[in-house]
Amino acid sequence: MNTLYWFTRDLRLDDNTALLAASRSDMLLCVYVVDPRWFVPGPFQCMAMGTHRWRFLWQSLMALERSLRPLGQRLHIAFGEPERVIPELVHHHRISRVIRSRQPGTWEARQWRTIRDQLPDAVCQQFETLSLFTEGSLPMPLQDLPETFSQFRKQIENTGERYSERLRIRTLTALPPPPGFPDDNRGDCPPIPEPQHPALFTGGENPGLTRLRQFTFSNHDIDHYKDTRNALDDPDASSRLSPWLANGCISVREVAETITHYEKTETRNRSTYWLWFELLWREYFFWYALKHGANLFRRDGVQGKKHTATFYPHRFKAWCEGNTEFPLVNAAMNQLRATGYMSNRGRQLVASCLVYELGLDWRYGAAWFEQQLVDYDVASNYGNWQYLAGVGADPRGLRQFNLEKQAQQYDPDGEFVRRWRGQSDQPVGLHTVDAADWPL
Repeated sequence: MNTLYWFTRDLRLDDNTALLAASRSDMLLCVYVVDPRWFVPGPFQCMAMGTHRWRFLWQSLMALERSLRPLGQRLHIAFGEPERVIPELVHHHRISRVIRSRQPGTWEARQWRTIRDQLPDAVCQQFETLSLFTEGSLPMPLQDLPETFSQFRKQIENTGERYSERLRIRTLTALPPPPGFPDDNRGDCPPIPEPQHPALFTGGENPGLTRLRQFTFSNHDIDHYKDTRNALDDPDASSRLSPWLANGCISVREVAETITHYEKTETRNRSTYWLWFELLWREYFFWYALKHGANLFRRDGVQGKKHTATFYPHRFKAWCEGNTEFPLVNAAMNQLRATGYMSNRGRQLVASCLVYELGLDWRYGAAWFEQQLVDYDVASNYGNWQYLAGVGADPRGLRQFNLEKQAQQYDPDGEFVRRWRGQSDQPVGLHTVDAADWPL
C-alpha cells in the first residue's frame, strides 16, 4: 500500500498516532502544504500567517525534515492550495491512502471534504493527535459537550483518570521508503525575514522538549506556576509551551505525562495542578470548536447573543499599532508586534480594550491575533475571544477589565509600559473630527 501522510499541526515524530498508522505502508510520501492564501489579507484586514508565525513554522518544518532523514525519509514541501496539491500527488505517485491529523477549524474540514471528493478510490483517514483525549474516550458524546468549561472539567475529573485511554508515547524508529526524493517547490514560499527583536522561540520538536524539561525538572518553575502565571513579561513565569503545542512540535499528551511524572517524583501542589488545568482549557476549546463549527467565527458567537459592534478604522489601527489612550494595552500590543507573543494576562486586557473600550467587533481582534501570535491555535484563539466578548462559553456574559486597576496590580512601577513604550506621544482617541470639529 502506498500512503501519503499530510503533516499539518503535528510536526513531530514522537506520540504521533497518525504517522504511526501511515508507517504501516509499502511506500510513504510525507507532505506539508504551504497555502499561498495564508499570506493574503482576509475580510478582517489581516493575513492568516504573519512574520513571526511563518518563521517559527519554517524552523519547525526544517527540524522535522532533519528528523526524517535518518529514517530514510524526507519532507516534500509544496507551495499551493491543498485541494489541488494533494490530489495531484496522489495521482502522480499512485497513492491508495491519505492520512492526516483531525483539525478543529471549519476551513480545514472543508478542505478535507473537497480532497476526499476528488479521490473516490483512495482511503482517506484522520487521527486525533492534537488532543489529550480521543472523541471516543470523552466522558460524553461530542454533541453533549457542556457549554461551560467548569462542567467539562468536572466531568473529566470525575472519571478518576486524568488520561483516559492514554496512548503510550512512542518514538518512531523506522519508516517506509519514499517514492524516490521527488522535487518540490519550496523555493516559491515567502522568504523568512530576520527578526527585528531577539526571537523568543525556535521551532522544532527538540526545542519544545527542551523547554518542557526546563520548566519542570530542570528549573522547577512549575512549582510556582499558579502564583507567577499572570506576569506580563517574565519568560519563566509560565510554561511558554504554547508555540510548540500549537504547531504540534510536541504532544499535549507528552506534557500531561510529564506533569504526572513530576508530581510522582518531585512534588504535587496547586501549581502543578494548574498547568494540567490549563491543558484542560485547551482541550475544551478543541472539542468546542469541533462541536460548534462555523458558529465559532460568527459575530454573535455560539450563543447567538446579539453583539452590537461596528468598525472604526482609526480605532482598530490604533489598537494594532499600540497607539491608544491606554498605556498598558499599548505596551502589550507593541510586545506582540515585536515578538509574536503576549502573556495570557496581556491577551485578556487588550481584548477587553478592543471589545469594550473601543467598541469593535471582536473578530477583528481575533484575526489580528491569528496573524501575529506565534502560538496561534484556531480553537483556543476564537474560543477565548468569544468567551471574553460574552458570546461564547462564559456563563457570566461579560469579561470587561478595569485597565487602570489592572495596571496598578500587574505593572505597579510601570516597568512593562516603559520597556514596551506604552506611553504614546499622540494617542488616538475614540473619535476623530474634521476641520469643523464634526466627528468622523
